[in-house]
Amino acid sequence: MERRARTYRGALALLVAGGVLMTGCSGSGTTNDSAAERGVAGSGGPAGGNPAPAAPGQREDGASAAEDGLARESAAPDYLSTFALDVDTASYGYARRTLDDGQLPAAGTVRPEEFVNSFRQGYERPKGNGFSVSVDGARPDASDWSLVRVGLATKAASDTGERPPAALTFVVDISGSMAEPGRLDLAKTSLGILTDELRDDDSVSLVTFSDEAETRLPMTRLRGNRTKVRDAVEAMEPADSTNVAAGVERGYEEAVEGHRKGATNRVVLLSDALANTGETDADAILERIGDAREEHGITLFGVGVGSDYGDALMERLTNKGDGNTTYIADETQARKVFVDQLPAHVELRARDAKAQVEFDRRTVEQFRLIGYEDRKVADEDFRDDSVDGGEVGPGHTVTALYAVRLREGASGHVATATVRWLDPKTRKAHEETGSVATGAIGGKLWDGAGARLQVTAVAAYFADTLRGGELPGTPALGELASRARKLASSTEDSSVEKLATMIEQADRIRNGGGDGPTDDGGEGEVG
Repeated sequence: MERRARTYRGALALLVAGGVLMTGCSGSGTTNDSAAERGVAGSGGPAGGNPAPAAPGQREDGASAAEDGLARESAAPDYLSTFALDVDTASYGYARRTLDDGQLPAAGTVRPEEFVNSFRQGYERPKGNGFSVSVDGARPDASDWSLVRVGLATKAASDTGERPPAALTFVVDISGSMAEPGRLDLAKTSLGILTDELRDDDSVSLVTFSDEAETRLPMTRLRGNRTKVRDAVEAMEPADSTNVAAGVERGYEEAVEGHRKGATNRVVLLSDALANTGETDADAILERIGDAREEHGITLFGVGVGSDYGDALMERLTNKGDGNTTYIADETQARKVFVDQLPAHVELRARDAKAQVEFDRRTVEQFRLIGYEDRKVADEDFRDDSVDGGEVGPGHTVTALYAVRLREGASGHVATATVRWLDPKTRKAHEETGSVATGAIGGKLWDGAGARLQVTAVAAYFADTLRGGELPGTPALGELASRARKLASSTEDSSVEKLATMIEQADRIRNGGGDGPTDDGGEGEVG
Protein backbone atom coordinates (compact mmCIF):
# COMPACT_ATOMS: atom_id res chain seq x y z
CA MET A 1 0.00 0.00 0.00
CA GLU A 2 1.39 3.35 -1.02
CA ARG A 3 2.29 5.47 1.98
CA ARG A 4 0.19 8.58 2.41
CA ALA A 5 1.75 11.83 3.45
CA ARG A 6 0.68 13.53 6.64
CA THR A 7 -2.11 16.03 6.11
CA TYR A 8 -1.97 19.35 7.83
CA ARG A 9 -4.72 21.50 9.25
CA GLY A 10 -4.65 25.25 9.20
CA ALA A 11 -5.07 27.41 12.27
CA LEU A 12 -8.66 27.59 13.52
CA ALA A 13 -8.66 30.99 15.16
CA LEU A 14 -6.62 33.96 16.27
CA LEU A 15 -4.45 33.70 19.36
CA VAL A 16 -6.25 34.15 22.59
CA ALA A 17 -6.47 36.54 25.41
CA GLY A 18 -4.54 37.94 28.34
CA GLY A 19 -4.03 35.32 31.01
CA VAL A 20 -1.20 32.89 31.18
CA LEU A 21 0.21 29.72 29.85
CA MET A 22 2.69 27.57 31.65
CA THR A 23 3.37 24.28 33.20
CA GLY A 24 3.77 22.93 36.65
CA CYS A 25 2.82 19.98 38.68
CA SER A 26 0.44 19.69 41.57
CA GLY A 27 -0.52 16.04 41.69
CA SER A 28 0.24 13.71 38.90
CA GLY A 29 -2.53 13.10 36.48
CA THR A 30 -0.59 10.39 34.72
CA THR A 31 -1.78 6.94 33.81
CA ASN A 32 0.04 4.40 31.73
CA ASP A 33 -2.70 2.02 30.67
CA SER A 34 -2.09 -0.11 27.62
CA ALA A 35 -4.49 0.54 24.77
CA ALA A 36 -2.97 -1.78 22.21
CA GLU A 37 -6.25 -3.43 21.36
CA ARG A 38 -8.53 -0.42 21.63
CA GLY A 39 -8.39 0.89 18.11
CA VAL A 40 -8.54 -0.52 14.61
CA ALA A 41 -6.25 0.96 11.98
CA GLY A 42 -8.03 3.67 10.11
CA SER A 43 -10.48 4.57 12.86
CA GLY A 44 -10.19 8.14 13.90
CA GLY A 45 -11.75 8.43 17.35
CA PRO A 46 -9.90 8.97 20.57
CA ALA A 47 -8.56 6.01 22.49
CA GLY A 48 -10.83 4.08 24.77
CA GLY A 49 -13.74 3.66 22.37
CA ASN A 50 -15.36 7.02 23.13
CA PRO A 51 -17.02 8.78 20.21
CA ALA A 52 -14.79 11.42 18.62
CA PRO A 53 -15.84 15.06 19.00
CA ALA A 54 -17.15 16.55 15.81
CA ALA A 55 -14.37 17.57 13.45
CA PRO A 56 -14.42 20.92 11.69
CA GLY A 57 -17.08 20.76 8.99
CA GLN A 58 -18.94 17.91 10.66
CA ARG A 59 -21.86 17.84 13.10
CA GLU A 60 -21.98 15.71 16.23
CA ASP A 61 -24.32 13.30 14.39
CA GLY A 62 -21.72 12.78 11.66
CA ALA A 63 -23.45 14.70 8.87
CA SER A 64 -21.18 16.98 6.88
CA ALA A 65 -21.81 20.69 6.53
CA ALA A 66 -21.71 20.33 2.77
CA GLU A 67 -24.40 17.65 2.85
CA ASP A 68 -26.99 19.62 4.77
CA GLY A 69 -26.01 23.13 3.66
CA LEU A 70 -24.54 24.24 6.97
CA ALA A 71 -21.54 26.56 6.81
CA ARG A 72 -18.21 25.34 8.17
CA GLU A 73 -18.40 27.94 10.92
CA SER A 74 -21.51 26.22 12.32
CA ALA A 75 -19.60 23.05 13.16
CA ALA A 76 -18.94 22.19 16.80
CA PRO A 77 -15.48 23.24 18.09
CA ASP A 78 -12.74 20.67 17.57
CA TYR A 79 -11.43 19.16 20.82
CA LEU A 80 -8.86 16.80 19.30
CA SER A 81 -5.19 17.58 18.65
CA THR A 82 -3.13 15.11 16.59
CA PHE A 83 0.52 15.27 15.54
CA ALA A 84 3.48 13.12 14.53
CA LEU A 85 6.15 12.76 17.20
CA ASP A 86 9.30 14.83 16.73
CA VAL A 87 12.63 14.32 18.49
CA ASP A 88 14.52 16.95 16.48
CA THR A 89 16.66 19.51 18.30
CA ALA A 90 18.26 21.34 15.33
CA SER A 91 16.22 24.51 15.77
CA TYR A 92 17.57 25.01 19.29
CA GLY A 93 21.17 24.25 18.31
CA TYR A 94 21.05 26.65 15.38
CA ALA A 95 19.49 29.39 17.53
CA ARG A 96 22.34 28.99 20.00
CA ARG A 97 24.90 29.34 17.21
CA THR A 98 23.13 32.40 15.77
CA LEU A 99 22.93 34.16 19.13
CA ASP A 100 26.62 33.42 19.75
CA ASP A 101 27.24 35.29 16.48
CA GLY A 102 25.38 38.31 17.86
CA GLN A 103 22.20 37.90 15.83
CA LEU A 104 18.64 36.79 16.51
CA PRO A 105 17.56 33.62 14.69
CA ALA A 106 15.06 34.11 11.88
CA ALA A 107 11.53 33.50 13.16
CA GLY A 108 10.96 30.77 10.58
CA THR A 109 13.84 28.69 12.00
CA VAL A 110 12.45 28.69 15.56
CA ARG A 111 10.38 25.62 16.47
CA PRO A 112 9.31 25.59 20.14
CA GLU A 113 9.03 21.80 20.35
CA GLU A 114 12.73 21.48 19.44
CA PHE A 115 13.71 23.95 22.16
CA VAL A 116 11.68 21.99 24.71
CA ASN A 117 12.93 18.59 23.55
CA SER A 118 16.54 19.73 24.02
CA PHE A 119 16.22 19.40 27.81
CA ARG A 120 15.92 16.49 30.21
CA GLN A 121 12.40 16.00 31.50
CA GLY A 122 12.68 13.26 34.12
CA TYR A 123 9.69 11.26 32.90
CA GLU A 124 9.20 7.74 34.17
CA ARG A 125 10.50 5.27 31.59
CA PRO A 126 8.53 2.23 30.41
CA LYS A 127 9.75 -1.16 31.53
CA GLY A 128 9.64 -2.58 28.00
CA ASN A 129 9.66 -1.29 24.46
CA GLY A 130 7.21 1.46 23.60
CA PHE A 131 6.29 4.58 25.54
CA SER A 132 5.30 5.85 28.93
CA VAL A 133 2.75 8.69 28.98
CA SER A 134 2.82 11.49 31.57
CA VAL A 135 0.41 14.44 31.70
CA ASP A 136 0.65 17.35 34.15
CA GLY A 137 0.53 21.12 34.22
CA ALA A 138 0.33 24.34 36.23
CA ARG A 139 -0.62 28.01 36.17
CA PRO A 140 2.10 30.65 35.90
CA ASP A 141 -0.04 33.25 37.69
CA ALA A 142 -3.61 33.89 38.79
CA SER A 143 -5.08 34.00 35.28
CA ASP A 144 -7.44 31.43 33.80
CA TRP A 145 -4.80 29.90 31.52
CA SER A 146 -2.68 26.86 32.38
CA LEU A 147 0.14 25.10 30.61
CA VAL A 148 -0.49 21.36 30.17
CA ARG A 149 2.51 19.14 29.48
CA VAL A 150 2.16 15.82 27.65
CA GLY A 151 5.33 13.79 28.11
CA LEU A 152 6.27 10.64 26.21
CA ALA A 153 9.39 8.59 26.90
CA THR A 154 11.03 5.44 25.57
CA LYS A 155 13.16 2.96 27.48
CA ALA A 156 16.82 3.91 27.67
CA ALA A 157 19.44 1.94 25.81
CA SER A 158 20.90 -1.07 27.57
CA ASP A 159 23.85 -0.37 29.88
CA THR A 160 25.60 -3.35 28.33
CA GLY A 161 25.51 -1.72 24.91
CA GLU A 162 23.35 -4.45 23.47
CA ARG A 163 21.64 -3.35 20.27
CA PRO A 164 21.31 -4.59 16.71
CA PRO A 165 24.35 -3.87 14.53
CA ALA A 166 24.24 -0.61 12.58
CA ALA A 167 24.78 -0.08 8.85
CA LEU A 168 25.36 3.65 8.41
CA THR A 169 25.91 5.49 5.14
CA PHE A 170 27.60 8.85 5.70
CA VAL A 171 26.59 11.42 3.08
CA VAL A 172 28.87 14.44 3.46
CA ASP A 173 28.59 17.85 1.82
CA ILE A 174 32.00 18.94 0.45
CA SER A 175 30.75 21.96 -1.50
CA GLY A 176 32.59 25.29 -1.46
CA SER A 177 30.39 26.66 1.33
CA MET A 178 31.61 23.85 3.59
CA ALA A 179 35.14 25.31 3.55
CA GLU A 180 34.13 27.81 6.25
CA PRO A 181 35.48 26.90 9.71
CA GLY A 182 32.90 24.91 11.66
CA ARG A 183 31.56 23.07 8.62
CA LEU A 184 33.58 20.38 6.78
CA ASP A 185 36.25 20.36 9.49
CA LEU A 186 33.55 19.77 12.11
CA ALA A 187 31.92 17.09 9.93
CA LYS A 188 35.25 15.28 9.68
CA THR A 189 35.77 15.53 13.44
CA SER A 190 32.26 14.22 14.03
CA LEU A 191 32.74 11.23 11.76
CA GLY A 192 36.06 10.47 13.43
CA ILE A 193 34.34 10.47 16.83
CA LEU A 194 31.54 8.27 15.50
CA THR A 195 33.98 5.81 13.95
CA ASP A 196 35.66 5.41 17.34
CA GLU A 197 32.33 4.86 19.11
CA LEU A 198 30.82 2.29 16.74
CA ARG A 199 31.28 -1.43 17.39
CA ASP A 200 33.34 -3.89 15.38
CA ASP A 201 30.18 -5.51 13.98
CA ASP A 202 28.85 -2.16 12.69
CA SER A 203 29.34 -1.15 9.06
CA VAL A 204 29.81 2.24 7.39
CA SER A 205 30.02 3.62 3.88
CA LEU A 206 30.97 7.14 2.76
CA VAL A 207 29.46 9.27 0.00
CA THR A 208 30.50 12.86 -0.70
CA PHE A 209 28.80 15.43 -2.88
CA SER A 210 29.39 18.87 -4.34
CA ASP A 211 28.13 19.39 -7.90
CA GLU A 212 28.14 15.59 -8.26
CA ALA A 213 28.11 12.67 -5.83
CA GLU A 214 30.90 10.14 -5.35
CA THR A 215 31.22 6.95 -3.32
CA ARG A 216 34.45 7.18 -1.33
CA LEU A 217 33.96 3.97 0.63
CA PRO A 218 31.49 1.12 0.01
CA MET A 219 29.76 -0.51 2.98
CA THR A 220 32.61 -1.79 5.17
CA ARG A 221 32.65 -3.68 8.48
CA LEU A 222 34.61 -1.75 11.09
CA ARG A 223 36.40 -4.80 12.44
CA GLY A 224 39.97 -4.41 11.18
CA ASN A 225 39.05 -1.45 8.95
CA ARG A 226 38.86 1.59 11.24
CA THR A 227 42.06 3.09 9.80
CA LYS A 228 40.65 2.70 6.29
CA VAL A 229 37.49 4.53 7.33
CA ARG A 230 39.44 7.33 9.03
CA ASP A 231 41.65 7.78 5.97
CA ALA A 232 38.59 8.12 3.72
CA VAL A 233 37.13 10.73 6.06
CA GLU A 234 40.37 12.72 6.32
CA ALA A 235 40.76 12.77 2.52
CA MET A 236 37.62 14.90 2.08
CA GLU A 237 38.28 18.42 0.79
CA PRO A 238 35.85 21.22 -0.20
CA ALA A 239 35.00 21.44 -3.90
CA ASP A 240 32.30 23.26 -5.87
CA SER A 241 28.51 23.78 -5.65
CA THR A 242 25.93 21.96 -3.49
CA ASN A 243 23.88 19.22 -5.13
CA VAL A 244 22.08 17.76 -2.13
CA ALA A 245 19.81 15.69 -4.37
CA ALA A 246 22.75 13.87 -5.94
CA GLY A 247 24.26 13.16 -2.53
CA VAL A 248 21.06 11.84 -0.97
CA GLU A 249 20.24 9.71 -4.01
CA ARG A 250 23.72 8.18 -4.16
CA GLY A 251 23.70 7.70 -0.40
CA TYR A 252 20.48 5.70 -0.51
CA GLU A 253 21.82 3.64 -3.41
CA GLU A 254 24.83 2.72 -1.28
CA ALA A 255 22.60 2.02 1.72
CA VAL A 256 20.45 -0.35 -0.34
CA GLU A 257 23.46 -2.10 -1.83
CA GLY A 258 25.02 -2.50 1.61
CA HIS A 259 21.71 -3.24 3.37
CA ARG A 260 22.07 -5.65 6.29
CA LYS A 261 19.14 -7.71 7.41
CA GLY A 262 18.55 -7.42 11.16
CA ALA A 263 20.65 -4.25 11.38
CA THR A 264 19.65 -0.62 11.81
CA ASN A 265 20.12 0.77 8.30
CA ARG A 266 20.41 4.55 8.28
CA VAL A 267 21.71 7.37 6.08
CA VAL A 268 23.54 10.12 8.00
CA LEU A 269 23.53 13.44 6.10
CA LEU A 270 26.06 16.05 7.23
CA SER A 271 25.57 19.36 5.44
CA ASP A 272 24.86 23.08 5.69
CA ALA A 273 21.89 22.23 3.42
CA LEU A 274 22.47 25.24 1.17
CA ALA A 275 21.42 23.45 -2.02
CA ASN A 276 22.11 25.45 -5.19
CA THR A 277 22.59 22.81 -7.89
CA GLY A 278 20.30 20.09 -9.19
CA GLU A 279 16.99 19.39 -7.47
CA THR A 280 16.53 21.66 -4.45
CA ASP A 281 13.00 20.68 -3.36
CA ALA A 282 12.91 18.25 -0.46
CA ASP A 283 9.81 16.37 -1.64
CA ALA A 284 11.24 15.89 -5.11
CA ILE A 285 14.56 14.69 -3.68
CA LEU A 286 12.83 12.13 -1.46
CA GLU A 287 10.61 10.99 -4.32
CA ARG A 288 13.72 9.65 -6.01
CA ILE A 289 14.61 7.39 -3.11
CA GLY A 290 11.08 6.42 -2.03
CA ASP A 291 11.58 2.72 -2.75
CA ALA A 292 14.69 2.58 -0.55
CA ARG A 293 12.78 4.12 2.33
CA GLU A 294 9.66 1.99 1.94
CA GLU A 295 11.02 -1.40 0.93
CA HIS A 296 14.18 -1.43 3.04
CA GLY A 297 13.17 0.73 6.02
CA ILE A 298 16.20 2.99 5.66
CA THR A 299 15.87 6.11 7.82
CA LEU A 300 17.57 9.51 7.50
CA PHE A 301 19.49 11.29 10.27
CA GLY A 302 20.37 14.89 9.41
CA VAL A 303 23.25 16.72 11.07
CA GLY A 304 23.34 20.44 10.30
CA VAL A 305 26.47 22.61 10.44
CA GLY A 306 27.44 26.17 9.55
CA SER A 307 26.45 29.70 10.55
CA ASP A 308 24.50 30.02 7.31
CA TYR A 309 22.33 26.92 7.40
CA GLY A 310 19.48 25.65 5.19
CA ASP A 311 17.20 24.81 8.08
CA ALA A 312 14.00 24.48 6.04
CA LEU A 313 15.47 21.96 3.57
CA MET A 314 17.09 19.78 6.25
CA GLU A 315 13.93 19.81 8.38
CA ARG A 316 11.76 18.81 5.43
CA LEU A 317 14.16 16.09 4.30
CA THR A 318 14.28 14.40 7.69
CA ASN A 319 10.57 14.84 8.43
CA LYS A 320 9.65 13.20 5.15
CA GLY A 321 12.59 10.80 5.27
CA ASP A 322 11.46 8.91 8.38
CA GLY A 323 14.19 10.39 10.53
CA ASN A 324 15.28 13.28 12.70
CA THR A 325 17.74 16.14 12.64
CA THR A 326 20.13 17.89 14.98
CA TYR A 327 22.59 20.77 14.69
CA ILE A 328 26.18 20.95 15.92
CA ALA A 329 28.31 24.07 16.24
CA ASP A 330 31.45 22.71 17.88
CA GLU A 331 33.27 19.55 18.94
CA THR A 332 31.58 19.51 22.35
CA GLN A 333 28.17 19.28 20.71
CA ALA A 334 29.50 16.70 18.25
CA ARG A 335 30.59 14.49 21.14
CA LYS A 336 27.18 14.88 22.77
CA VAL A 337 25.45 13.71 19.58
CA PHE A 338 27.86 10.98 18.52
CA VAL A 339 28.92 9.66 21.93
CA ASP A 340 26.37 10.46 24.66
CA GLN A 341 23.33 10.17 22.38
CA LEU A 342 24.68 7.60 19.93
CA PRO A 343 22.25 4.75 20.78
CA ALA A 344 19.26 7.03 20.14
CA HIS A 345 20.57 7.73 16.65
CA VAL A 346 21.44 4.19 15.53
CA GLU A 347 18.53 2.21 17.00
CA LEU A 348 14.74 2.53 16.85
CA ARG A 349 12.13 1.91 19.52
CA ALA A 350 9.14 3.04 17.47
CA ARG A 351 8.16 3.76 13.88
CA ASP A 352 5.44 6.10 12.65
CA ALA A 353 4.63 7.31 16.16
CA LYS A 354 1.74 9.74 16.53
CA ALA A 355 0.03 11.37 19.49
CA GLN A 356 -3.58 12.43 19.90
CA VAL A 357 -4.84 14.53 22.79
CA GLU A 358 -8.58 14.61 23.44
CA PHE A 359 -9.67 17.60 25.52
CA ASP A 360 -12.86 17.38 27.53
CA ARG A 361 -15.31 19.97 26.22
CA ARG A 362 -17.10 19.93 29.59
CA THR A 363 -14.09 21.44 31.36
CA VAL A 364 -11.97 22.99 28.58
CA GLU A 365 -12.99 26.18 26.80
CA GLN A 366 -9.89 26.69 24.63
CA PHE A 367 -6.53 25.07 23.98
CA ARG A 368 -3.53 25.63 21.77
CA LEU A 369 -0.64 23.30 20.88
CA ILE A 370 2.66 25.20 21.14
CA GLY A 371 4.75 24.32 18.11
CA TYR A 372 4.49 21.19 15.96
CA GLU A 373 3.01 23.27 13.11
CA ASP A 374 4.72 21.15 10.47
CA ARG A 375 3.99 17.87 12.27
CA LYS A 376 0.21 18.11 12.53
CA VAL A 377 -1.84 15.13 11.37
CA ALA A 378 -5.53 15.07 10.50
CA ASP A 379 -7.49 13.73 13.49
CA GLU A 380 -9.06 10.96 11.43
CA ASP A 381 -5.60 9.72 10.39
CA PHE A 382 -4.42 8.95 13.91
CA ARG A 383 -5.02 5.21 13.55
CA ASP A 384 -4.34 5.06 9.83
CA ASP A 385 -0.93 3.40 9.89
CA SER A 386 -0.27 4.28 6.25
CA VAL A 387 0.00 7.94 7.32
CA ASP A 388 3.54 8.95 8.19
CA GLY A 389 4.49 9.51 11.83
CA GLY A 390 7.79 10.01 13.65
CA GLU A 391 10.68 7.63 14.35
CA VAL A 392 11.89 7.47 17.96
CA GLY A 393 14.98 5.81 19.40
CA PRO A 394 15.91 4.55 22.88
CA GLY A 395 16.12 7.09 25.67
CA HIS A 396 14.22 9.76 23.78
CA THR A 397 11.60 11.99 25.34
CA VAL A 398 8.96 13.92 23.43
CA THR A 399 7.10 16.81 25.05
CA ALA A 400 4.03 18.63 23.79
CA LEU A 401 2.90 21.77 25.61
CA TYR A 402 -0.62 23.16 25.43
CA ALA A 403 -2.01 26.48 26.54
CA VAL A 404 -5.35 25.53 28.09
CA ARG A 405 -8.18 27.73 29.33
CA LEU A 406 -10.67 25.96 31.57
CA ARG A 407 -14.33 26.84 31.76
CA GLU A 408 -15.38 28.86 34.78
CA GLY A 409 -15.77 26.60 37.81
CA ALA A 410 -14.57 23.55 35.86
CA SER A 411 -13.65 20.45 37.86
CA GLY A 412 -12.70 16.94 36.82
CA HIS A 413 -11.19 15.39 33.69
CA VAL A 414 -9.27 17.76 31.40
CA ALA A 415 -7.60 15.64 28.73
CA THR A 416 -6.53 12.16 27.68
CA ALA A 417 -3.34 11.70 25.66
CA THR A 418 -2.76 8.61 23.52
CA VAL A 419 0.43 7.66 21.69
CA ARG A 420 0.31 5.10 18.86
CA TRP A 421 3.34 3.53 17.20
CA LEU A 422 4.49 0.56 15.15
CA ASP A 423 6.99 -1.96 16.44
CA PRO A 424 10.14 -1.51 14.28
CA LYS A 425 10.50 -5.26 13.72
CA THR A 426 6.96 -6.61 13.53
CA ARG A 427 5.17 -3.41 12.39
CA LYS A 428 2.43 -4.26 14.89
CA ALA A 429 0.54 -1.25 16.24
CA HIS A 430 0.56 -0.44 19.96
CA GLU A 431 -0.95 2.34 22.10
CA GLU A 432 -0.53 3.82 25.57
CA THR A 433 -2.61 6.50 27.26
CA GLY A 434 -2.40 9.00 30.09
CA SER A 435 -4.88 11.54 31.44
CA VAL A 436 -5.01 14.62 33.64
CA ALA A 437 -7.66 16.33 35.80
CA THR A 438 -8.11 19.92 36.93
CA GLY A 439 -6.45 19.28 40.28
CA ALA A 440 -3.14 18.42 38.58
CA ILE A 441 -2.87 21.63 36.53
CA GLY A 442 -4.05 24.29 38.97
CA GLY A 443 -0.92 24.68 41.10
CA LYS A 444 1.61 27.48 40.79
CA LEU A 445 4.23 27.10 38.10
CA TRP A 446 6.96 29.43 39.33
CA ASP A 447 8.58 28.30 42.55
CA GLY A 448 5.85 25.69 43.03
CA ALA A 449 6.10 23.11 40.27
CA GLY A 450 8.96 20.70 39.70
CA ALA A 451 12.18 22.22 38.34
CA ARG A 452 12.01 20.27 35.07
CA LEU A 453 8.53 21.54 34.38
CA GLN A 454 9.71 25.09 34.97
CA VAL A 455 12.65 24.61 32.59
CA THR A 456 10.22 23.35 29.96
CA ALA A 457 8.11 26.47 30.42
CA VAL A 458 11.11 28.80 30.14
CA ALA A 459 12.27 27.10 26.94
CA ALA A 460 8.79 27.29 25.39
CA TYR A 461 8.29 30.96 26.29
CA PHE A 462 11.75 31.82 24.97
CA ALA A 463 11.12 30.09 21.65
CA ASP A 464 7.74 31.73 21.20
CA THR A 465 9.21 35.15 21.95
CA LEU A 466 11.97 34.63 19.37
CA ARG A 467 9.47 33.83 16.66
CA GLY A 468 7.27 36.81 17.51
CA GLY A 469 4.47 34.91 19.24
CA GLU A 470 2.34 36.24 22.05
CA LEU A 471 1.53 33.36 24.34
CA PRO A 472 -0.66 34.34 27.29
CA GLY A 473 1.44 35.31 30.28
CA THR A 474 4.84 35.29 28.58
CA PRO A 475 7.38 36.89 30.92
CA ALA A 476 9.89 39.44 29.61
CA LEU A 477 13.22 38.01 28.50
CA GLY A 478 14.99 39.44 31.53
CA GLU A 479 12.64 37.59 33.87
CA LEU A 480 13.02 34.38 31.85
CA ALA A 481 16.80 34.64 32.08
CA SER A 482 16.63 35.12 35.85
CA ARG A 483 14.39 32.09 36.23
CA ALA A 484 16.71 30.04 34.03
CA ARG A 485 19.72 31.03 36.17
CA LYS A 486 17.89 30.01 39.33
CA LEU A 487 16.84 26.70 37.78
CA ALA A 488 20.37 26.02 36.56
CA SER A 489 21.58 26.37 40.14
CA SER A 490 18.90 24.13 41.61
CA THR A 491 19.26 21.41 38.96
CA GLU A 492 23.06 21.71 38.59
CA ASP A 493 22.40 21.30 34.87
CA SER A 494 24.88 22.99 32.53
CA SER A 495 22.40 22.88 29.65
CA VAL A 496 20.01 25.09 31.64
CA GLU A 497 22.89 27.46 32.35
CA LYS A 498 23.46 27.72 28.59
CA LEU A 499 19.75 28.41 28.10
CA ALA A 500 20.00 31.32 30.53
CA THR A 501 22.97 32.68 28.57
CA MET A 502 21.01 32.45 25.31
CA ILE A 503 18.08 34.35 26.78
CA GLU A 504 20.42 37.07 28.07
CA GLN A 505 22.02 37.33 24.63
CA ALA A 506 18.61 37.67 22.98
CA ASP A 507 17.54 40.27 25.55
CA ARG A 508 20.61 42.39 24.83
CA ILE A 509 19.93 42.23 21.10
CA ARG A 510 16.21 42.90 21.35
CA ASN A 511 16.45 45.16 24.37
CA GLY A 512 13.01 44.14 25.59
CA GLY A 513 10.06 41.73 25.33
CA GLY A 514 6.43 41.90 24.12
CA ASP A 515 2.87 42.15 25.42
CA GLY A 516 0.19 39.46 25.50
CA PRO A 517 -2.74 39.02 23.10
CA THR A 518 -6.40 39.89 23.49
CA ASP A 519 -9.26 37.43 23.97
CA ASP A 520 -10.97 36.20 20.79
CA GLY A 521 -13.90 34.78 22.78
CA GLY A 522 -13.96 31.45 20.95
CA GLU A 523 -13.97 27.81 21.97
CA GLY A 524 -11.99 24.69 21.08
CA GLU A 525 -8.56 24.80 19.42
CA VAL A 526 -6.99 28.18 18.76
CA GLY A 527 -3.79 29.39 17.14
